[in-house]
Parts: sequence; C-alpha cells; structure tokens
Amino acid sequence: MSDPTLLKHSPLEVAHVACGARMVEFGGWFMPVQYSGIMDEHKAVRSASGMFDISHMGEVTVSGSGALAWLESLLTNRVGKLAVTRGQYTLMLDEKGGVIDDLIIYRTGEASYFLVINGACRDLDLEWMRSHLPADGSVVLEDQGNDYAAIALQGPESEKILKALYPSCDIPKRNGIAALVDYEGNTPSLVARTGYTGEDGFELFVPVEAGIALWESLLASGVKPCGLGSRDTLRLEMGYPLNGSDLSRERTPLEAGLDKFTGIDDPEKGDFSGRKALEQQRDGGLPSRLTPLKLSVSGPPLRSHYPVLAEEIIVGETCSGALSPSLGKGIAMAYLPPALHAPGTSLEIEVRGRRYPATVTTLPFYKKPTL
Repeated sequence: MSDPTLLKHSPLEVAHVACGARMVEFGGWFMPVQYSGIMDEHKAVRSASGMFDISHMGEVTVSGSGALAWLESLLTNRVGKLAVTRGQYTLMLDEKGGVIDDLIIYRTGEASYFLVINGACRDLDLEWMRSHLPADGSVVLEDQGNDYAAIALQGPESEKILKALYPSCDIPKRNGIAALVDYEGNTPSLVARTGYTGEDGFELFVPVEAGIALWESLLASGVKPCGLGSRDTLRLEMGYPLNGSDLSRERTPLEAGLDKFTGIDDPEKGDFSGRKALEQQRDGGLPSRLTPLKLSVSGPPLRSHYPVLAEEIIVGETCSGALSPSLGKGIAMAYLPPALHAPGTSLEIEVRGRRYPATVTTLPFYKKPTL
C-alpha cells in the first residue's frame, strides 16, 4: 500500500463517509469501494439508478488554432469527425503502440475540446501531452482536474432523475455534452452522456464547491451510492477494458480488440503516435488477443493473475475477473494466443491450486433482456 500521507482525496469524501462507504486505495486515491454491497449496488444500476464518484478522473481542456491537428497526432480515433457537442472513445499510444491511456474526448467548440482521462494516469498523461506540445503556442492545454467534482449517474432511470433536478437543462444525446447549470466562478458545469456500465447514464462535472450539494440532491432523489466494486463488475459484464489491467504499455489496441477506435482504416486519419507500430503488428500477425472467458461450472469469484491453461499448459493469465452478478457465473478477460480466441474453445482457469473449466465466449458477457 502507498504511503497514506500521499493519497489523494476526493472532494466528496465527507459524503462517502456519511453514507457508510468502505474506503480503499485506488490508483493513488482514497476512494469508496462499496456502501450497501457490490451485488446490491450492481443490481440497482441495472434496474434503476446508481451514482459513482469519478472525481479522481482528470479533466483537460485543449484549444487554439493548432488544437485539431495536434490532437490528431496524439490520439488514435479521428478527432476531425466530431461535430461540436459530440464525443468519442479514443486512445493515446506511445511510439511502440502501447496504451498510455484510453479516454473520452468531446468537442466543445470549433477549436476547443474537453478530455476526460483516467485517474491513475493523470500525471503521466499530462506529462506526455505537454512534452508533445508545438513550440509555436498554437495549442493551449489546461489541466482542470482539481477544479471539478464529478459524479457518474447511471441506470435506466437516470434521464428521468436528471430532468427532475435540472428541468431547464438541454439533455445531451448519447455521446454528447452540454452545459449543466450556471455556477459562480470560472469553472463551467457540464453534463456528458457516455458511461462505463452498459446502461444509459450521465457524467456530471461541477465546480468542486458544488460537489457535495449535487451528491446530496441525487441521494434525495433515490439514487443509490455505488463504489468501485460494482463499477468494476458492471464494466466487466460489458467487456469494457480497464486501464492498468486490460490495457497497458505492453499491449496494443489491436491485441485488445479495439481496432475500430484506432483509425488505421480511416482514409482521412493521418499519422499519429504509434500508428506505424500498429500497422507493422497487423501485417505481421498479432501475438495475442484479449479473450473473454466464462466459467462452465459454479466456482469462486475470478480475479486478475489467475493462470489460464489449455491441455495442461499455461497459456496466459486473467487480467480482469469477477463473479458476474447478472449471470451468476465467473467471468474474466485474458490475453491468449490467437489460436485460442475462437468462441467455444475449452480452457481451464486455476484458482488457488484448483482448476475450473472455462469457455471462450463473446462480448458483451451480459446482454439486456429484450422486452
């Protein structure tokens, strides 16, 4: 564990303690892992609504006459296709094609952008971006990570709740961003509609001093507080990768199955950091593929770093794993040889010395029931 005196603290920490949260270290932050329990919180998001503190995420603004060209050189997904108020998932790679971070970028004006980066990567991301800024001053990069309190409101009732709290707000469509409400000061409040759970939902960015009041308003509206534990099971059921577990500098987006977000097949996408490495890897053949696995029998919850075996031979290890609350079975992701990536392939996962049969499946693990 890190030195407790060096841990970063959310502006909403007092609210978490008041709600009875169990707090843990996460990526250098002191964050809530659960309140009423992972299963209860998970099911609340799938059936009604839940909220997560995402104040540890970083917020970065980019503007200036050279902003678009600079972002195109830094990010994989073509930024130029974004209309104003629209956002998209993208990745920032090193020259070898390794993932520095996966993030969301929104276009907030003709030459202005709002980036939401992963909490554990904030310092590294900013260092990387600043080291690549053009010397002519055509790009203005601002770190606003300490200016915002941020809450993810997720679940099928999210839109109804948001409209009741902010009746005059122009609710954005999926992958959109809009102004939330006016607060005093220089930090504009924003509402985005993306999410990390597979449910409809919103990310609310407000000035730090307004964070507690927003949390309490959502709490009074019946929204269940949720921690990092249920956030992980929700995202894993959808097959969404977690940076630091499923994504790293040692793997490329092609190995992670994120080809459609790389832009290498987009004829309008120019050069970007890592592009040549991706093209060489694709031409030469992938050394591994991020593979979804599901236990074939009842078993213990799966975690990271459990050996995966094929015909008694260890062929990889899990990088993410959990007991799926929706499916009632263990699910995991692992980088495996491409020959073992086909759905239906029979494997084994070793948990504390005991092996459990598992099958390669398809994503997402969880599919919403059709009415």
